[in-house]
Amino acid sequence: MCTSAEALRLRATGYDDPVAARLVEAVQQEYVVRYGGRDAMTVDPGEVLPPRGLFLVAELGGRPAGCGGWRVHAAGVVELKRMYVEPWARRRGVAAAVLAELERTAAAAGHTRVVLNSGDRQPEALALYARAGYTPVAGYGVYDGAPEAVFLGRDLPTDENEVS
Repeated sequence: MCTSAEALRLRATGYDDPVAARLVEAVQQEYVVRYGGRDAMTVDPGEVLPPRGLFLVAELGGRPAGCGGWRVHAAGVVELKRMYVEPWARRRGVAAAVLAELERTAAAAGHTRVVLNSGDRQPEALALYARAGYTPVAGYGVYDGAPEAVFLGRDLPTDENEVS
């Protein structure tokens, strides 16, 4: 977990911000290592700008540590994109904090559900999503039907149910 000396800060930024772009490239390289290629599902930088979406950079102790965003997927539904934590910052609560803030902001923007596409070679991510209450959903997009693709989703919090 983060210590007070390693204060975690989440800041909204453009997808093409230099720090965000470096983190997005790092996640693409992670896909190359794990799957042999970059993610074929593209993100238009405008899709993750308010009010249609949001992109966050996490800074731990003042250093860029991770990122993640959401974009509108369908009416009332957002899709998580480019969740990533730098190797040096893993297992410190960064991903959980980014996920919680993405869920909170999507719900605040009026959305009721979140979906995502991960892969079977990302056990750390799948464990995070399972802890947060994500369950299997129907496939979509360029990876619909791909054997290594994992599609998950959950309802977003409302006044009656809070973020887990």
